[in-house]
Amino acid sequence: MKKFQAALVLVAALALVLQAAAYAAPPLVKNVVASSPVNGGGYPVPPGSSLPTPGTCGPISLNANHSESWLAVKPGSETLVGSSKFFVDRYSTYYDFYLGAYSMPNGSPAGNVQMPGFDCVSNGGTQAMPPDWTNNTDPNNDWDTQGRVYELNLPFNAYWSGGLHPNGAIALTYSDDNGKTWSQGNGGQYLDQLSNSLSTTWGHVEDKQWIAVNHYAASKYADHVYAMWTDFNGAGGNGKIMVAVSRDRGQSFSKPIQVSTPSAATPANTYVYPSVGPDGTVYVAFVSGYDTTNKNRVGHVYVAKSVDDGKTWGPFTLAATPIENPTGTFANTNFRDGIIENFTSSQTYPGHVYLTYENYDSPAGTMDVYFTQSTDGGNTWAQPALVNDDAGTAATDQFQPSVAAGPGNAVAVAFYDRRAACPTGDPSISTPGATNTCIAVTLQAYSDSGTAAGAVSVGGNVNLSQYAWDPEQPLQTLGGLSQYPCAGHADPCPAGRGFIGDYFGLAISGKNIYALSVSTHYPAGGVRDDVGGPIYYQQQVLATVARSALGL
Repeated sequence: MKKFQAALVLVAALALVLQAAAYAAPPLVKNVVASSPVNGGGYPVPPGSSLPTPGTCGPISLNANHSESWLAVKPGSETLVGSSKFFVDRYSTYYDFYLGAYSMPNGSPAGNVQMPGFDCVSNGGTQAMPPDWTNNTDPNNDWDTQGRVYELNLPFNAYWSGGLHPNGAIALTYSDDNGKTWSQGNGGQYLDQLSNSLSTTWGHVEDKQWIAVNHYAASKYADHVYAMWTDFNGAGGNGKIMVAVSRDRGQSFSKPIQVSTPSAATPANTYVYPSVGPDGTVYVAFVSGYDTTNKNRVGHVYVAKSVDDGKTWGPFTLAATPIENPTGTFANTNFRDGIIENFTSSQTYPGHVYLTYENYDSPAGTMDVYFTQSTDGGNTWAQPALVNDDAGTAATDQFQPSVAAGPGNAVAVAFYDRRAACPTGDPSISTPGATNTCIAVTLQAYSDSGTAAGAVSVGGNVNLSQYAWDPEQPLQTLGGLSQYPCAGHADPCPAGRGFIGDYFGLAISGKNIYALSVSTHYPAGGVRDDVGGPIYYQQQVLATVARSALGL
């Protein structure tokens, strides 16, 4: 009996070794740090305060954490433009950041720039608020057919101040040189700006904006730009989905209209993801049931579409009902959870749309990732399938998934993954060998041949991260301040308020799959902590894997 039990233990151990080996990053995956410090404009935070002081904006370095990202590939090329939060100087603990862009011609990082138009330096020195803002947030971008890439911005003033009005706006910027320089769209006017808004009490504020562009040359709506966001009004959420459309490549936008949601949905709707199919149909996925007083509950993900260029929307179909993280936090670490779902449409097959989401396993207290799809324009949805294939899925967390579709058959889901124990012998890891702690990026490839079967998984999970990273970093201090990014805008950071971003970027070209995501493995160049050592800031790392290596 003892020999039999020993044999079982040996088999189990061997299975874990084989599973770990299968999950190791394949040799054709390449990782390169895309982020780097840039000089720009913004606010310091004075001693004894947790927020900027009006009138103190000036030249400053954005050389700290780079949390949260998005990524888009120029149609018919390998050229990418990414975007992320760029935290300001030493003030990460006070949630002090702006949006920045990454130019990546032919898939290679070639420089970063602060998104202009929202700080006193790029606005010609004005301290007026607006057009000067203390922050700019929520990276997203998309391309048109003529090589223009668009970004929808959410500039805001430090909402925890209780007095900097107005609180925020929705604004468009665009670039015609692959993200090197940017211009203001919509004639320099905001798409939306709510008067006297204040999000400390969840008064009337905008949030969670996203952009989608029709980049199909044969479509009668080619190069039309669809901007969507949520207007919140009230402590319980009351999130109304808004849409504005540009039919002249971002030079002007229609007056925003509310996307009327079905009676089955709650008044609280957010996490808006629009996407355009090859026939010109515009889709949108969103979560209904969001409550700003208790956001962690059973989510209801609806999908709707517009076949008339964004003028009318429907039907609204319930695509999934994920169970949200009840605490919004993760064991063993201090960072908060992010956005529950992500959505896209096929670039090749009209009516094929894809949804991924994280789901809470209540007995185990961990998260898993699921994938569902529709091949009839979102009218009916397949049974959700588990994406992460780790042994003992209940033991570790998989979360914050992104989904992308590329030319031809390629579809992919990527997500943050804590299945592997923290590495040893790595100075950036604060808890070597710890389980369900350190993070890597996992990819699952799918192939869609255009049939009713939709996207079918190809192979197993692939590790896109050359190095797992420690979400508790940076643990270092600079000028006596913690360098840990904190959504609680305080030092020390309150429990569960650490910030690694709410999502990350994934894009597919004709040749490759790309992911742009956080890592703290790589020490920041040129910045030293209070004792002269390296600071392990959150960097944005571009992962590249050839479609051919994945059978796509």
